[in-house]
Amino acid sequence: MLSSAQQRLWFLDRWNPGSAVYNTPLIFRVTGPLDIGTLEQSLNEIVRRHEALRTIFLEEEGQPVQCIAPDAPFKLAVTDLGHLPEEERRAESGRMAGEEAKRPFDLAQGPLFRANLLHLSRQEHVLILVMHHIVTDEWSNGVILRELGELYEAFSKGNPSPLPPLPVQYADHTLRQQRWLQGEPVEREYEYWKNQLSGLAVLELPTDHARPPVERYHGNRKFFPLSSSLTQTLKELSRRNGATLFMTLLAAFQTLLHRYSGQEDIAVGSPVANRGQTGLEGLVGYLANTLVLRTQLGGNPGFCEVLSRVREVVLGANEHQYLPFEKLVESINPERDPSRNPLFQVMMVLQNASDSSLHLPGLVTDQMKADKETAEFDLLLEMEDGLEGITGSFEYNTDLFDAPTIDRMIGHFRILLEGIIANPDARLSDLPILTEAERHQLLVEWNNTAVDYPKDVCLHHLFEAQVERTPDAVALVFEGRQLTY
Repeated sequence: MLSSAQQRLWFLDRWNPGSAVYNTPLIFRVTGPLDIGTLEQSLNEIVRRHEALRTIFLEEEGQPVQCIAPDAPFKLAVTDLGHLPEEERRAESGRMAGEEAKRPFDLAQGPLFRANLLHLSRQEHVLILVMHHIVTDEWSNGVILRELGELYEAFSKGNPSPLPPLPVQYADHTLRQQRWLQGEPVEREYEYWKNQLSGLAVLELPTDHARPPVERYHGNRKFFPLSSSLTQTLKELSRRNGATLFMTLLAAFQTLLHRYSGQEDIAVGSPVANRGQTGLEGLVGYLANTLVLRTQLGGNPGFCEVLSRVREVVLGANEHQYLPFEKLVESINPERDPSRNPLFQVMMVLQNASDSSLHLPGLVTDQMKADKETAEFDLLLEMEDGLEGITGSFEYNTDLFDAPTIDRMIGHFRILLEGIIANPDARLSDLPILTEAERHQLLVEWNNTAVDYPKDVCLHHLFEAQVERTPDAVALVFEGRQLTY
């Protein structure tokens, strides 16, 4: 038996086999005297503890079933790049990390968790952990990194594992979810979401290319920073309005989508950890759920009013977060379109930087970004709140958008946030989004329509000359009638 989320990913894998769109890479540059044996021992203990990392997915009579492999030694693959010159080592390690992040999984064969270590020198390594999303989520990634640090510290000192036994495994969660879906409380969840999403319109953003008839998941990613001062003022604005930073950023992002599309009914997807039940906090597995956050922006309200609307939407969605997204789609049954994600096409995520940190005693670890060159949605705005401010990225569908368009979008989003801080009560149509260069182009360059003409000739002489040049060209149009020169 699979959870609802796993069933969707299994179906999508069958629909689009050999894709890396649901690969989850965690890549770190490790500087210092790394003990490879201790690292492998720590990874073995994590795989032993969490059955999800030993699970594969078979098909029986047309239905998927999950099979948990018995505990067996987990092998850390080590590749020695020390023989290469220093510049080549770094370039090759980046290339190999990218290739490993994109190497697809076979759900029926497994394993769905793999670890590779690139040896650059005695003091420098690159650790590559890659999982299929069907066995993990963002919260689980944080669990894995936290446990890896604690286990490495204990084992390096010759101590046993300091981690307590897990109270439940992922299969227990699956059974609990299936029982809940048979009970009465789920009907209230269905009712809430049907009311919330009734008549939801498809978001139509202006794109550089026509949408392909079938989604192909081709993608890329662009990163951008928000300064610590802008981050701090956004947090202060949030506090003054009784909102979270996530709510404020969501309200700003939905405002940007409204300005781009001209639509007043904007829905954005966002994940939630879905860990409210007992025993799930330290469990590795795909427990995350997706909420559809729909905000009405009609009436050209001020931004603070939009933030108030978003706050109510987010609070209501979190109160009803346990209905699996897959069951919600089945219930609402929107018109299926193989070129789009159902119910929403744009997603937003806000993470805490500490969730994706790896701490190994005596070592310096820096996370590396690996682009899988895939995109699950038209747009994914992902932001990470760190000590130096927010780091953002747009993952975008390259079948729809060109890179310069995303560069402009990043500029517009930053200008919009600065405009919100400067005047939070401004109406949406009055908030700025154009950069200074775009304003100059719009107001000056495109209005520079003056042309030179002979100053010593009367107007009727100029007109006569035009008659001689283009006698059959249309000169005037009025109420369906035309006159040539």
